[in-house]
Amino acid sequence: MGLEAKLNSDGFITTTIDAVIAWARKNSVWPMPMGISCCAIEMMATADPKYDIARFGSEVMRFSPRQCDLMIVAGTVTYKMAKVVRKIYDQMPDPKWVIAMGACTSSGGMYRSYSVVQGIDQFLPVDVYTAGCPPRPENLLNAIMEIQKIIGSTRGRDFQDKPLLKIDTTKN
Repeated sequence: MGLEAKLNSDGFITTTIDAVIAWARKNSVWPMPMGISCCAIEMMATADPKYDIARFGSEVMRFSPRQCDLMIVAGTVTYKMAKVVRKIYDQMPDPKWVIAMGACTSSGGMYRSYSVVQGIDQFLPVDVYTAGCPPRPENLLNAIMEIQKIIGSTRGRDFQDKPLLKIDTTKN
């Protein structure tokens, strides 16, 4: 009646634990939304029924970095804000991924001033860049699918022996 009957019939199911874990991880990506400016409106639109980010298992946008594994940085990042973005990124558990959403996030956009970071890849490891000013929700969904491909190709034990971050408790 159950699995035993299926295994004893003409066919059988075979896979590896790594494949099952990779499938589960890539279909349950929880984003940390860093909506800093106008790109954030397009990021919010992906939760609309028209675009339905829930198809990709990413509808749970948590505002606690300790529960997220994907940071979506959407908007213009200033040097003052860069410290905050980096601090939130550091609080996320490993493994974690980053999407740079929009021209301002990727390259500073039209803002060529002393206060705007000319690309968040100066202080964060970016996995996927999303083009546009602002990028359409379809572009963000495409970036999430690219992240899912990256997650599906990594194994859980790739992060197992990663050295722990040493925290200096003497500083205030």
